[in-house]
Order: sequence, then structure tokens, then C-alpha cells
Amino acid sequence: MATIIEPFRIKSVEPLTFTTRPEREQILKEAKNNLFLVKAGDVLIDLLTDSGTSAMSARQWAGIMTGDESYAGSESFYRFRETAAGITGFKHIIPTHQGRAAEKILFSLLGGKGRYFVSNTFFDTTRGNIEYSGAEAVDLLTEAGKKPQLIADFKGNMDTAALEAFILEKGAENIPMCVMTITNNSGGGQPVSLQNLKETAAICRRHGILFFIDACRFAENAWFIKTREKGYENTPVRKIAREIFSLADGCTMSAKKDALVNIGGFLAFNDDDLAREAKNLLIITEGFPTYGGLAGRDLEAMAQGLEEVLDEDYLRYRIRSIEYMGEKLTAAGVPMVLPTGGHAVYLDASAFLPQIPAGQFPGVALANALYLEGGIRGVEIGSLMFGKYDAGGQHIAPPMELVRLAIPRRVYTQSHIDYVCEVIIEVFRKRELLSGYRITYEAPLLRHFTAELDPADS
Repeated sequence: MATIIEPFRIKSVEPLTFTTRPEREQILKEAKNNLFLVKAGDVLIDLLTDSGTSAMSARQWAGIMTGDESYAGSESFYRFRETAAGITGFKHIIPTHQGRAAEKILFSLLGGKGRYFVSNTFFDTTRGNIEYSGAEAVDLLTEAGKKPQLIADFKGNMDTAALEAFILEKGAENIPMCVMTITNNSGGGQPVSLQNLKETAAICRRHGILFFIDACRFAENAWFIKTREKGYENTPVRKIAREIFSLADGCTMSAKKDALVNIGGFLAFNDDDLAREAKNLLIITEGFPTYGGLAGRDLEAMAQGLEEVLDEDYLRYRIRSIEYMGEKLTAAGVPMVLPTGGHAVYLDASAFLPQIPAGQFPGVALANALYLEGGIRGVEIGSLMFGKYDAGGQHIAPPMELVRLAIPRRVYTQSHIDYVCEVIIEVFRKRELLSGYRITYEAPLLRHFTAELDPADS
């Protein structure tokens, strides 16, 4: 059957807010042309992120009612730890209030000036925590992943030849860790193959470098392996996930993605000493190691979500619904990252708005145009998020200028997605009328969250 059928029934609803074009123009102006600063109540379809925006299941809500709120040794912690360890195989499972808290602990322990961390592509908060420690975050994405229109199965892969060369150049002793982000969020939500994971892990072992998984979307990546990688078509997703984690020394996870919860995350290790250090730091910043900044009810919901995300009927629906959106836009000629990834559609802002140079933030222009046209909020993943300055203060653009439209899990229906496509196509029809922006305020790290902008011609 061609029709996408959600593998669930809707049990609770909340209203959407409709605004007029003049109202949205005023709202965006007051938000300094930064969609992060727009109130959620002024957004019709919110595709800013898939992080923490999932609809939880009846069983997750039931778990919230029965969560054990004991400060130390909560029964909900032990259920969560058993579930996470069963999926990942890691010895030490340390809860945190979200993924960036796990990253903060990890890179505080291993980072520092003169050190390098490498990845297929680091996302913004991971990069921010590395750079805050004084270390440098280096992306070594495969060349195919830098070409939005190129069709390839695993465009999120690590460039293993570049990794070998980088290790020889900088010295393995200066590279504490390699992190594989699955799926590759900044690279268009593209998956990483098991073969590439194996090759990267082998390189790291040979050079004595820790190999970690950024596991935010591990289940979606496992589904792509099942459907695209030869030899895995009959392998259960749970077994593929376990094989992925077996290659690594540990992982971080924002459970706000593939654990289908609104808050939560964890840090996992096999190394006893590193786990002890992490727990000591966690006590200072997050709380006791059996709750890690979370309520017991959150641990219950997270444990249940980790089980539900491995349901192959859910994953089939999840990936197919993203493909559906991509097919509609591609048929209309809208430039985007192809093939579609697991959690979002990524518009190619450079090709969409060729008249706007990178230094005037074409992704911001496109994202703002979608909000003005139809009340849709996406997020720029380009020069505002990842751009830098050279020694002379000149702008250095990242490899791609994208707008991510991240689809919250189990939230929007097919008619919502049809509406989003209609708005995008209408903006594409009027694309020549759009112009760029300039920054009037920026923070030293993660500037895109709080930046203020004006039209470039103002």
C-alpha cells in the first residue's frame, strides 16, 4: 500500500494557533529575526527540532504515574539502567537531564587546550562543549555527504582516509576521542553504515583512541542499515543496534530524540575509572548518579521509550513519512538534501536562494520566509550556526547552507505535512524576492540560539 498509516491512535490533542501574515511580520521583528526567540504559541507548525518534542505513549504516561521518586536507589533508575544496558551492552549507564549534560561531563574530563576531537560531523551543542573545554572539534565527513543533490545510501559516513591522515598529522596522543554521530544531524540526517562504523572503530583501536557513539538517533540509523546495507535486510533492528554499540567504548545520548521523551539523556561507558570520574562530576552538576538531574517518572518514561523506538512498524512509518515529504518537494523542484534522512527534511538554502551570499545567511532568510508565509518554524544549519571568522575577521562558511525541518515523533499528521509542503513550494515560487541578513548581536559560543539580526539592506 502507498498510503502512510500511523501505527498508533491519537488519544489526546492540543489546539494550534493561527496568525495572519501582518501579525507574523511583527512577531519576527520583535524576535530580532531569530526564530529561536519566537514564542511557541506564535508558531503554527513547529519543526524547529525533534528534540524533546515527541508525543509520549499511553504506557509512557502510565510510567510517569508510577515513577519512584526516591533520591537514591530509585526503582525507576534500575528499570532504566537495565533497559539501556540491554540495548547498548555498556557496563555503566549514567543518567543525565539531557544529552548536552552528558557531553559537558565527558568533554570536561577529556578535553582541554591542545586536544582534538574528531567526528563525521559534530552537532552544535557537542561542538560547543568541546570548544568550551579549550579543545578543537574537527569534522571529517565523507565527500559524498557534502553534496546535497548526490544520491548515496550512507552520506553520513566518516572519511576514514582523512581520519588516518589527521591522526598522523596531530598525533594520536592529542586525540582523546572519535565520536560517530548517528544519524549525522548536521550532515542532513544521513545515516552511517555498519561497515563504516567498523572501519572507524578499527582505526581508533589501532591508535589507542576512544571511539564513542552519539546515539541520539541510533534506532533510525539501525533502520537505514537494515533497509540499505547488504546482508542486514533480515536482521532485527534491535540486533543491529547492539552490534553498533559493541564497536564502541561508550556513548552519549539525548533521550529527547530516539527515546521518545521530553527530557532526559545518559552517558555510558565500559571503563570503570572513567565511569567513576564521570559519576563524581555528575554529583556536582546533575545530582546523585541514580537520578542524574531527572525525576523518577522521567526515568520510567525513558526506559519505556527506548523499548518503543525499536518497534519496526514505528520505524517503517517514521522513515517513510519523511520520504513522503521529500518526494512532494522534489517533484516541485525544491532543492534539498537527497536522499531524505531519518528525522528531518533539509532544504538546500544555497541552491534555493543563490542570490544571497553565505555571509548574509541564506538559511536564515529561507527559514524566516517559511515562518512569514505559513507560520512554520524550522532551523538554519549553515553560516549562522557553524560559520566562523578568520584572523582578519572575514566570514568562513561551512560546507553547506541548510534549513532543517525536523519532524517531532508521533505529533503531526499527513495533512500537516501536506500543508508544510504547500508553504515551502509557495516560498520557492517567490524565492527571487528574498534577501539576506546581517548580525547585530552574537554570543561567543552557540550564537544561533540568541543572535539578533537585521535585513542586510537596512
